[in-house]
Amino acid sequence: MSEPVLATCGLKRSFTQADVTIHVLRGVDLEVGPGEIVALLGPSGSGKSTLLQAVGLLEGGFEGSIRIQGREAAELDNDQRTQLRREALGFVYQFHHLLPDFDARENVILPQLIRGKDNDEARQRAGDLLGKLRLGERLEHRPSKLSGGEQQRVAVARALANKPPLVLADEPTGNLDEATADVVFAEFLDLVRGEGSAALVATHNERIAAKMDRVLRLHEGKLE
Repeated sequence: MSEPVLATCGLKRSFTQADVTIHVLRGVDLEVGPGEIVALLGPSGSGKSTLLQAVGLLEGGFEGSIRIQGREAAELDNDQRTQLRREALGFVYQFHHLLPDFDARENVILPQLIRGKDNDEARQRAGDLLGKLRLGERLEHRPSKLSGGEQQRVAVARALANKPPLVLADEPTGNLDEATADVVFAEFLDLVRGEGSAALVATHNERIAAKMDRVLRLHEGKLE
């Protein structure tokens, strides 16, 4: 059996406000296998974003184990965690967070250059990904000239640019109207599956969750 791309054990996160301790994650055990697309379903405030921040190695202060491609995050220093994040993870957020002064293709080229890829190769890869997302004629448009759905497609292409083993998506179509969200999410699934990546997708939408391989429900900091 293949080793999980992502595994957590006893993952906890608490915050203290004044004299009150808020337990956001209360011991989360999960696994995501290679190529598996998993929905993390739960209402607002259930801890979905906090869990993604933890497994995305974006924030400290967590208890428990996080293993990405077999590497224990707690055993890594800051530089090693940054390297693992760049090599193994892609991110899609509810808001696209594109760089406004760069066009669609350049936004997908940049993370590849950071990884040391040749500019011509990165340019070709960006064009291929955006073409698969039906943006072949919008490569030189800056974000302000793109629709909401187009902006989010560029964000998806950027997340897949370096062929990460695992994509983490936090309400990736949450800012779109229902019809556009359905189209963009279908394209997201097709691209992730076509690239052979795994994905953990946080959502509160039951209909979207049902389209994935497996559903995990997060309630009051615990998986059900």
